[in-house]
Amino acid sequence: MNSDENKSSHRSGFVNIIGNPNVGKSTIMNAFVGERLSIVTAKAQTTRHRIMGIVNGPDYQIVFSDTPGILKPSYKLQESMMDFVETAIGDADIILYITDVVEKIGKNPEYIEKLNNVSSPVLIVINKIDLTDQQKLEKIFAAWSELVPRAEIIPASAKENFNVKTIFDRILSLIPQSPPWFDKEALTDRNLKFFASEIIREKIFLNYNKEIPYSTEVIIEKFKENDLIYNIDAVIYVMRDSQKGILIGNKGASLKKTATQARIDMESFFQKKVYLQVFVKVNPGWREDRKKLRQFGYIQE
Repeated sequence: MNSDENKSSHRSGFVNIIGNPNVGKSTIMNAFVGERLSIVTAKAQTTRHRIMGIVNGPDYQIVFSDTPGILKPSYKLQESMMDFVETAIGDADIILYITDVVEKIGKNPEYIEKLNNVSSPVLIVINKIDLTDQQKLEKIFAAWSELVPRAEIIPASAKENFNVKTIFDRILSLIPQSPPWFDKEALTDRNLKFFASEIIREKIFLNYNKEIPYSTEVIIEKFKENDLIYNIDAVIYVMRDSQKGILIGNKGASLKKTATQARIDMESFFQKKVYLQVFVKVNPGWREDRKKLRQFGYIQE
């Protein structure tokens, strides 16, 4: 086969993953990519950015996008998060809508309407089928078939790795013929600095309760690499002095625990030693401050 034929048979496309919080969007993307690119916790709204994971084969490149869970915005940060979802619906070659066997069927009807009106193929994945029985699953399947008649519906369990390959193979058959959009060695469009901040943010979601995780943002102020180690300085922004006290803990114990967990994960992710310093600062209105949201990467103008 000559090079022109190779080029013309190459498939490449954007598969954008949307759905409500806590249905398993990040777990499914991480399963496709084979790396932990998106935060996965039991808490809702852990994904705040649109994060791309790139899967390459000899004759294909699939660019998956994980997006924030659909919600009704209460402040500017959440408005920006929903802008990522709107963009993902508009520029997809394939839309992967994730639901599960627990959530209310047809939640957020405005997005159901969008699924019925887009020109891109729509795959609806009913995740977490390990939590139900066959009879209930059939009812859920029938309800989604009625709500979005144009969609293909695939039951799955990302946790049990059931039907993940089936979904991937179907995606591969649907993506258009195209040269690759990114370098064939690329894993993601994000840099290591971004993942350092996400790893710290994940540990905050795991270690703190109530409003703390939703009131924090992590900024990497120093990210230097030499042959042996990454030197990283991170700042955790909170909204109130009381949150700063909770985050730091008695004699700094809570912050030390979070930083240690983050450093261990970074070393595994980066495959190199990490020296990590973490500081806490108060910025009462950062979630409503367009300048801060732009600095944190939520607004791109």
